[in-house]
Amino acid sequence: MTFDPSRASATPPVHVLRAAGVGVVIALHQESLPEVVHWGADIGPLTEEEGRQLLLAVARPPSPSALDHPWPLTLVPGEHDGWEGRPGLAGHVDRRALLPRWRTTSVEGDESRLRVEAAADALRLVIELTLDESGVLKVQHELLNDGTEPVDLAILEQTMPVGDLASEVLDFSGRWTRERAPQRRPLTQGSVARESRRGRTGHDSPMVLALGTPGFGDQQGELWAVHLAWSGDSVYRVDALPEARTVIGAGALLRPGEITVEPGASFRTPAAMFVWSDEGLDGIGRRFHRFVRNRPQHPKRPRPVTLNTWEAVYFDHDLGKLTELARVAADIGVERFVLDDGWFLGRRDDTAGLGDWRVDPSVWPEGLHPLVDAVRSHGMEFGLWFEPEMVNLNSQLAREHPDWLLQPIENEVRPWRGQFVLDVSRPEVFDYLLESISALVTEYRLDYIKWDQNRDLIEAVNTGRANVHRHTSAVYDLLAALKQRHPGLEIESCASGGARVDLGILEHTDRVWASDTNDPVERLAIQRWTELLLPPELIGAHVGPPVAHTTKRATSLDFRIAVAMFGHFGIEWDITTCSSSELDELREGIAAYKRLRGLLHTGDVWHLPTGDSGTTATSIVAADGSGAVLRLARSESGPRALPALLRVPGLDGSSEFHLSALGVGEGAHSTPAESLSSAGAVRSTGSALGAVGVRMPLLHPSEAIVLNLEAR
Repeated sequence: MTFDPSRASATPPVHVLRAAGVGVVIALHQESLPEVVHWGADIGPLTEEEGRQLLLAVARPPSPSALDHPWPLTLVPGEHDGWEGRPGLAGHVDRRALLPRWRTTSVEGDESRLRVEAAADALRLVIELTLDESGVLKVQHELLNDGTEPVDLAILEQTMPVGDLASEVLDFSGRWTRERAPQRRPLTQGSVARESRRGRTGHDSPMVLALGTPGFGDQQGELWAVHLAWSGDSVYRVDALPEARTVIGAGALLRPGEITVEPGASFRTPAAMFVWSDEGLDGIGRRFHRFVRNRPQHPKRPRPVTLNTWEAVYFDHDLGKLTELARVAADIGVERFVLDDGWFLGRRDDTAGLGDWRVDPSVWPEGLHPLVDAVRSHGMEFGLWFEPEMVNLNSQLAREHPDWLLQPIENEVRPWRGQFVLDVSRPEVFDYLLESISALVTEYRLDYIKWDQNRDLIEAVNTGRANVHRHTSAVYDLLAALKQRHPGLEIESCASGGARVDLGILEHTDRVWASDTNDPVERLAIQRWTELLLPPELIGAHVGPPVAHTTKRATSLDFRIAVAMFGHFGIEWDITTCSSSELDELREGIAAYKRLRGLLHTGDVWHLPTGDSGTTATSIVAADGSGAVLRLARSESGPRALPALLRVPGLDGSSEFHLSALGVGEGAHSTPAESLSSAGAVRSTGSALGAVGVRMPLLHPSEAIVLNLEAR
């Protein structure tokens, strides 16, 4: 079939998605896939004539020295459209290039959803767009093979065009104990793809890729962003070509030969979440938070204060020590006790035991029952650490089933922390893990699992074929099966700390461990940027020992409490060694967290400008503006002796607020506003706090103050 310009010039109908001030206008071409005409501020519903006029207003002319006729930038851009960037779909059928000529066959939808089905020869493509009430646009594709030949798939990714004024790019990198480090750069011409081949999300994951108008910041600027809800290999992409609108996108990275769509089968992409805001980075974050909180499985009950035993005892499991730890924890207000690594068969260090999910009788001759009974006698929940996807060669499981490994030993695959990966996509591995873990959940009535994953997947193959994608999907299925068997069981996603933080794993888990570092100075940045995607209640944040295990930095207890309070609060420290004053300070911090978690875990998060690169200010404001909790923290000294006024937006302008310092994070302040850290209180209206602000204390490095703002 030759190209007919008269067919392309006919004005197609449009479909409009609208929610929370966001509008998406899609042109529904009959002889090609849908084209996004507008993604940004809501322009309201469109009549048929208004839609036609909008298409005429934004119609593209032919470019010089280019194709003779205008062409559509579709949701799955390809060469047949005229697109010369990274394709939305690529592959081959019996060594023939996959270059389908799509024709739309069905359309259905309303203001919140659009489903389009298109066909090309023996292939069908289903495109689904769902605009959540928070303004987050979820995009998924499904490729179906109705033919007789298998389709080898190389690329199937989701893309969206951004505004022409976008000129700066933000994404993230990082490493172990320094996750989600922002990196910002000018938008340059070309197709750029960031590939992650780690087999898990990764410490250096882009997490959120955002394009914005010049100088965008926490509170200002128009941004277009994408996050991939997937825990395996991934691609984040930007295509800025001279003759086309700039495109962002994301998708699962498919290794050569990994995905074959057999006749009668289909392949469905992980979801890509696209977010627009004209309220800066915090506007992006607030939309993500509302989306996450709207999920039916989002935790509803207050997030319990958690004590994890890792930095308290490491592998030294002693019943007397642990029962005393539980007693002290309960006395200061801890609500959940989690026994970390070291309880199972042969696990005296990290070189042995993974895979043998049975309690070690040499350490626990009566099983875990004495400890569990002691924990429950103090009114606390009990949780247990697992690393189900991994195996040590020094284990009964590896000796009996070497064929269960995702990385064949005969390939001389390099170990990582002395461990290898089990292929969860194998039914026998899946069943073994489900039954082993389920038996322990049942026997000990576990309330909580800390699910760890401590290595990247290198040379991950099944019968010689790349297998990361199927393995990741099977891990999701395993988590879902456990939840189905054990209603009420909560699961934490941990992966060498923060190497699996994404909305894919959070479909099946109840919080993430943001990082293996409990150093509060490092945590300020890690938690701040994790908050771009996740609300605080899903971010595990613990008070560690006085000298951080990972950085050897010494910090005060009030500072550690102030940082951990703005997350899902916990402790990871041998508190049996604490002085009575330290226990009192922890007790007061826990009590303050319990009083405020209803607000901390439902409010809107704002990152406030301080005028000082050495300080950060975070406020969480009630959705109705009736109150807020604010933390000011300093990580390094600054140039000013007089700190700037701190404005607090989002409060009800007509109410008067009392500002008082909590009994945590006070430190030894030198400030003209001494009443903020004394028994007195400052009063100000919401409008004055938003427009004028309040003079905050001049903190020393590694100090913080937490303020409660209550309407009176």
